[in-house]
Amino acid sequence: MHPGPKPVKLRAFSRGLEKSETCAHYINVAPAGQSVGTGRERAVNGMENTGKGVQILEITEDQAGQRVDNFLLARLKGVPRSHVYRILRRGEVRVNRGRIKPHYRLRAGDRLRLPPVRRREAGTLRPPAALLERLERAILYEDERLLVLDKPAGVAVHGGSGLSFGVIEALRALRPGAPYLELVHRLDRDTSGCLLVAKRRSALRALHGLLREGRVDKRYLALVRGAWPGGPHRVDVPLRKNVLASGERVVRVSEAGKAAQTEFTARWTGEDVTLVEVRLLTGRTHQIRVHAAHAGHPLAGDERYGDAAFNRALRRAGLRRLFLHAWSVALEMPGGGPHLQVTAPLPADLLAVLERLGCMTCKTDFG
Repeated sequence: MHPGPKPVKLRAFSRGLEKSETCAHYINVAPAGQSVGTGRERAVNGMENTGKGVQILEITEDQAGQRVDNFLLARLKGVPRSHVYRILRRGEVRVNRGRIKPHYRLRAGDRLRLPPVRRREAGTLRPPAALLERLERAILYEDERLLVLDKPAGVAVHGGSGLSFGVIEALRALRPGAPYLELVHRLDRDTSGCLLVAKRRSALRALHGLLREGRVDKRYLALVRGAWPGGPHRVDVPLRKNVLASGERVVRVSEAGKAAQTEFTARWTGEDVTLVEVRLLTGRTHQIRVHAAHAGHPLAGDERYGDAAFNRALRRAGLRRLFLHAWSVALEMPGGGPHLQVTAPLPADLLAVLERLGCMTCKTDFG
């Protein structure tokens, strides 16, 4: 019997992060279906012009309950994400004449002040056909309320910060007739795997409720440094998110942060590496990566929180990205919906790395 490929031995591991940015042109426009005029006049869709392009929107019962930043991101399609948060920080967006934080939850009857904004020209938003075809093949589950997508690594979930489009913009281009498509949660650009997308506003509210109540079981697979046998190992330390002057988000362990809990369980151990199954008990930004590093077992390929020497060694084994994959999601939709459990097989590039490291059963177990 052929013995299979020789395991790669890990030694001491250059740090490098390749970025590609896409330039886009913008034009001054009002939100879709609106007109930018002067004087006070009632516009369509409950919008009111107040001079110099400023508009007032009265929040309906159906729109109530969502965060104001998410509301703006959904409504102002084509506006860079960074610009949406900038007008919130500067107080240009107001509710009932008062400044609000991005996490403010809208209520029925609220009057939201919206300043003039700039959108990308429509021609710049069309994703390439190859990406659209790839996403069509990546749909793992779909019904009338939601779909679950196996997000490819290297594709952002939304446009902004130099990106003309992400998964959600590509899905909308793929299904131009769909009345509603919104992200339920996010995955980092380099993370692959299960991503939930709501097809109705009511489904988005229900899924957000399940997430807040801890009733969505999300499991990940990650390769970490060192032997970390057994489990589950629970890491329970608060995390605080900081935004650098460059706009980059960095998360640190801090007593002043928000509560965060993660469970790690070994699924395979090799030479100075462990493949762990990760269960998220909360959903903080970069939670898995920061908790693993805090526990002394940073993720392979993590250029921000990881170990440079370890990353170099894994590059010799063929790893070209962060080894983090959203493996499965399980939930039960309210209102008598069926119990849903969806699994995204470990991608071929990550399986090849595990095989080179000596895991001969990983393809069967996780592929």
